[in-house]
Amino acid sequence: MAPHRPELQGLRRLRAAHRSGDPGRHLHAEVTGGIAVAEDADLISAAAGARSRSHVPYSGFAMGAAVRTDTGEVLLGAVVENVSLGLAMCAERVALFSAVATDAGTPVALALVAPRTDGQLTHPCGACLRVALELGGPGLRIVVADPDGFSQTSDVSTLLPAGPHKPKR
Repeated sequence: MAPHRPELQGLRRLRAAHRSGDPGRHLHAEVTGGIAVAEDADLISAAAGARSRSHVPYSGFAMGAAVRTDTGEVLLGAVVENVSLGLAMCAERVALFSAVATDAGTPVALALVAPRTDGQLTHPCGACLRVALELGGPGLRIVVADPDGFSQTSDVSTLLPAGPHKPKR
């Protein structure tokens, strides 16, 4: 039996609901209107694990991210705060930069697990979306989830519809 980890409780329900074919009230995919696929549930679970390693002594707002690359590798990121706010790093960029640093391939999906903000699922900030666009392209799948396992799926081009795209080399 798995050890009790409250931060994964909702995600366990999500995976069990997926296996049974009945998502019930534990899964909500507002953008796609569908059920999270097993790949998404696994990526959300990985991001939830990374969330537990957040360094958030100032805000207490723990966030975890997981990036899947085209080679199938999954890289993790956790938010790391610093007393000098500009030196903090979002979980999403930590995971995306890890994909580059380890030559793991091109990011194809990114999951973020974080508490809700003003009652809404928390999405990547503009800086993280810019990095995601640059490294993964406009079709990079973005899955956001809260600690209870409710999720929403989109892609970078939907969340960042305007603005400069990849520079030409």
